[in-house]
Formats: sequence, C-alpha cells, structure tokens
Amino acid sequence: MKALRVGNFSGFYGDRATALREMLTGGEVDVLTGDYLAELTMLILGRDRLKDPDAGYARTFLRQLEDCLGLAHERGVRIVTNAGGLNPAGLADAVRRLADRLGVPVRVAHVEGDDLGAAHPDALAAHAYLGGFGIAACLRAGADVVITGRVTDAALVTGPAAAHFGWQPGDHDRLAGAVVAGHVLECGTQATGGNYAFFQEGDVRRPGFPLAEIHADGSSVVTKHPGTGGFVDVGTVTAQLLYETGGARYLGPDVTARLDTVRLAQDGPDRVRIDGVRGEAPPPTLKAGLNRLGGFRNEVVFVLTGLDIEAKAALVREQLADALAKAPPAEVRWDLVRTDRADAETEETASALLRLVVRDPDQRVVGRALSGAAIELALASYPGFHVLAPPGKGAPYGVFEEAYVPQDAVDHVAVLPDGRRVTVAPAPDTGAHGIAVPDPLPEPPLPEPLPPGPTRRAPLGLVAGARSGDKGGNANVGVWARSDEAWRWLAHELTADRFRELIPESRELPVTRHLLPNLRAVNFVVEGILGAGVAAQARFDPQAKALGEWLRSRHLDIPEALL
Repeated sequence: MKALRVGNFSGFYGDRATALREMLTGGEVDVLTGDYLAELTMLILGRDRLKDPDAGYARTFLRQLEDCLGLAHERGVRIVTNAGGLNPAGLADAVRRLADRLGVPVRVAHVEGDDLGAAHPDALAAHAYLGGFGIAACLRAGADVVITGRVTDAALVTGPAAAHFGWQPGDHDRLAGAVVAGHVLECGTQATGGNYAFFQEGDVRRPGFPLAEIHADGSSVVTKHPGTGGFVDVGTVTAQLLYETGGARYLGPDVTARLDTVRLAQDGPDRVRIDGVRGEAPPPTLKAGLNRLGGFRNEVVFVLTGLDIEAKAALVREQLADALAKAPPAEVRWDLVRTDRADAETEETASALLRLVVRDPDQRVVGRALSGAAIELALASYPGFHVLAPPGKGAPYGVFEEAYVPQDAVDHVAVLPDGRRVTVAPAPDTGAHGIAVPDPLPEPPLPEPLPPGPTRRAPLGLVAGARSGDKGGNANVGVWARSDEAWRWLAHELTADRFRELIPESRELPVTRHLLPNLRAVNFVVEGILGAGVAAQARFDPQAKALGEWLRSRHLDIPEALL
C-alpha cells in the first residue's frame, strides 16, 4: 500500500501563520496536522472561556483556514488539528460556517469526551489525553477536516495512519511506529533544524515544516518539502525524539512505544528513516491535565550598575523589608543575577539584575502596596536606581497538575460529518505496567569505556547535543553523542550524580537517568524543578527550554581524542 504522507503546519498556538499554505503548495502531502495545545495553552483557553463561553479554541486556526480551505479541498488534503482546545464542537461549527461562506464543500467532524470538568469543578480546565482512534473514525467516515480537543500530540498522526492502513487497537508495533513519527512531527520545525544544538550546520533562518512518509508496517521517513529551509538529519530527529520524554517506555492511550527500539538512519539528503519500533499494550489509565488559578504574582527587576553590586542589592532588600512585613505575601523570592562585568565597555554589560517575585492568593497583597513601595525608592535608594519596567497590580498565575483516570471512565466520542455520534472503545488490552509502577525494564548494558588518555577541560556541547523541555513541574534533558566513541565516553561520564554537579539547582531534587543506546543518548528527568508548572513561573526559564543548552555550556574533563 502507498505510504501516507503526513505533514505538520503548527507546533504551538502562535506558530507561523503561513505554514498551512506553505505545506499545501510546497509538495505532495495527504494529511496536514496542526498542534496548538500545551499545558500553558489550556490555561489560556480556559481564561478565554471565562470571558466568553463560546470561546475556548485557537482562533488563529480559523484565520489560517480561511486562506487555505479551498486550496486544501482542491488538492484532496485532509486537515487534522487539536485547535478545538476546550471547545472542539464550537470550532467545528465555526469551520462549517466558514466553509459555507467560502462555498467550499468540505465535511467537518470532531472528537470530544476529553473534558473532565464535571469531576474537577475547581479546575479552570481539566482534560484527559485521548488517543487517535476517534480521529480515525472521523476520517473513515469521510471527514475532510477533523477537530479535536485534548488528544496526545502523536494522536494527530496515529489517527490518520490507523484510518489509512486499517490498523486496529492490537497492532502495537505499527501504532508505536506512528507514535514515534508523530512525536517527531508534533513540534513543527524543531525536527528540521529549529532550536537545534548544532544549528550552524545548516541554514535555519526559516526552516521548512516537517512531514513523514508513513508505511503500512509503521516505519516512516521524516523529511520536508524540497527547497524549504532548515535540514533533516539523524541529529535533528534524535533531538526531537528526546524532547519531553522520559524512560524507554513512552506511555500513550493507544500503545506504549518502546523508545529503546527506535532505529534511525540517514536515507538521503533531508531524509531520515525510522524503523524497528516495538510497541506494547497501553497502560490502563489516561493521563489528565488539570489547570487551576494558583493566585496572583508581581515582579520587580532592579538594575544595579557598576561598583558595590552586593551592597546595592542588600540595601534594596532592607528598604523593602518593612513593606513586605506589613502584609507578607505567601511567597517572596529574591534573585541576584550577576550579568555585570568589571571595567565594562557598555552600561548594560556593567549591570546586574535583582529580581523580586511575590505570590499570594490575594491580589491586593502583591499589588499596589508592593508596587508603591518599590517605586517610592526611585530617589531614595542606591546610586543609579532604575527598574526594567514599572511593577503592576499583580497578575494571575496558573498551576498545572497531572491526574490519571481509568480508560473506561472517559466517553471518547467521534462526531461524524453527518452528525452521528460513534463511541470509541477504550484500548481492549491494557498492560500491567500502570502509570504508578516504576519502569521495570532492566538497565541496558553500558558500552565499553574509552581507553585512558589525555583530557582537556572543555564544554560538554563540543561533543554532545541536548534538548530540554517541561512536563508539569518536571523537566527532561536529553543528551546525545554524535559518534560511537563519544557515546562510549558520555554513557560513563554523564551520570545522574554528574548531572547534579553540573546543574546545581537540581542537587536537592530527584534526578533519574535513562539510557537509550540506539540513539546514543541519555535522558534525564528532574522532578520538581519547575514548581507547579510553566504558568507558575517558578524559575528564570519556566519551561526548561534552555536547560539543555546550559548543561552543554558546562565544562568537564573531555578526552582529547573527542575534541
């Protein structure tokens, strides 16, 4: 059977507006997928829905579709997207109205059942992560556009593949292969050189969006349209495979994909073959994301320039102590960031930043009383006093929490183009490795260590790439070697203890290392480093996007043979 060509035109809510047209006009494609949802996005859409009950979906998708719906119909390209967010039925209706206005005869379907709000009335948004078989049911019924709410990112690919090839829930290996392809595609241009550790090896000024040629056995080839920017090689695909993953078992509602079985091979220019992926039964539970309003936060960043940085910071803290004591916020955090340099040639490089962040359930506690006290220091504090921006009245922040529900507790429904509602049964054969059970896979054997030899103190990034991201309050950092020799060194050198040494803020946190020899990679999961998730903004880099690059910049004793 002919391969199914599945492309991506959105990796997040706010991605390149012209990508849908670029993917439709750049080359052959059968299905285009748009991923708009992330933990933070669900909170944003929840707040939108508070203002307007008819909102709750990604409005930018409609603007993209208005420009491209006729073109997609002419070319026979189906569109599958989770832009429905908290209101997939509402977006499906909006797409129908748009199609009628444009005179384009498309059939629209949607998937629902992920909303768990009734069971979690205190949450702004509570949604289970559904699998791909609801999408498959819509496509098998002839839908041209399928709108979903919260499905797994990879489901946008597994659904079309299952529909095209006739896969059933028990086809674990095939489904697992599609999950891996879907995970590579889900973040758009991150698979084609975007955010890539070795970005200087190609022209990544405007990377093209990726696509995967998926075969009936679940294998695939990741590529991009000819002539588009960026590049696709084993490194870019490895980087994306490690993004926001953990151990060898990648749990999902349809299948558990074994990341330790993935084989990657260059298959020509801008083509990477993925095969060998094994699948196991999915867990008996579905992951759910709960987004709540956690309270209010305020922030002031004081700029300290020139001499006596520590003394200037101490003065500000003493001067604000009384204001903070009158109505103490639930949380007060001071951070002094020493970006200053001695004898600097510019004022900016002579300056350090003192950041004050306060949080409290009561907006008044973090609002004008604190703002007024900070601004009153303008003529009465350290020499050169100024702030990056005036503090405000306090803004709401969110808290993300993971929960798990039995697969059969969720009413997964495909609403077909003719309005019929088809119930999608839960996976019939769930595995024994439930979500609460630690990964039982034995640790793979380490490679033979490199022979002793001279070393040089140098940055880790000279011999290894990394990509990092967030999952709730946890962060993962995937690190991969670019040669077998570098892997022999990396696997022995970069232990969990070494990671804690290099990343000091992880020293008191649980850090788990997972080996993935097929990818020449180690994947670290750091629990709790992001507090209550990205919306809580617990650290300077709240999504851990650059945590991997920080790790690559740290110095180790590296064998000279690798440098």
